[in-house]
Amino acid sequence: MQDVILIDSVDADAELDRLAKHYRSAGGAGVKLLNALGGSAESVLDQLPEPLRDGLTGATEKALWMAMQAAQGSRQVMPDQAPWVNTAVTTAMGAAGGLGGLSTALVELPATTAMLLRSIQGAAAREGFDPAEENVKFDCVRVLAAAGPLSHDDGADLGFFSVRLTLTGPAMHKLIAAVAPKLSVVLGQKLAAQSVPVLGALAGGGTNYIYTRYYQQIAHVHFGLRRLAMDADISHDVLVRRLSARM
Repeated sequence: MQDVILIDSVDADAELDRLAKHYRSAGGAGVKLLNALGGSAESVLDQLPEPLRDGLTGATEKALWMAMQAAQGSRQVMPDQAPWVNTAVTTAMGAAGGLGGLSTALVELPATTAMLLRSIQGAAAREGFDPAEENVKFDCVRVLAAAGPLSHDDGADLGFFSVRLTLTGPAMHKLIAAVAPKLSVVLGQKLAAQSVPVLGALAGGGTNYIYTRYYQQIAHVHFGLRRLAMDADISHDVLVRRLSARM
């Protein structure tokens, strides 16, 4: 069982330095490499069949709902794993999914989405939150609003950290509807990279590796800020501004 990070005597500056390190790691060399190789979202997505491009946002929205249920259900039968284990599993899944080209990549994509959410839940647990709580489930989906490592503004936009929605069924629908278009671009780029058999295995494994590391680091920042706001009794918005200054 993983140790939960606790703050006995709160040192807000030291904790913000730790979270800034996570944020910088999320936008590291691997992300820059994907950006360099991937090109613009539009050009990569043009490689996908038109019906798939047109239905990608709707498919992503459905995948998010299914992934939420699958990720939460898996917690009842399997404990959280170390971050490197999550990364290894998703890397293997991406390689297997890309081996047969687009057809196998489409099968692998929902499972990868569920694993990404499960990794985010694990990071939330390490920061002292219960992933079974509704507000934590809500925030786990909101972490995906970071849009993934191929986003043009990764590491720069802290806005999604401070947006709060009422925790109701309609709010969750609204959240997923807002996240799905951004995430569909990221997942569409992944599908395009995996569309060539054999080479797709390398692309699928590599992109999954970077995606998993990215979202785990971003989740630590997201939930670390929430916990620090409670432990240090400092406004969440103030902490966001102080973290932004460190970036």
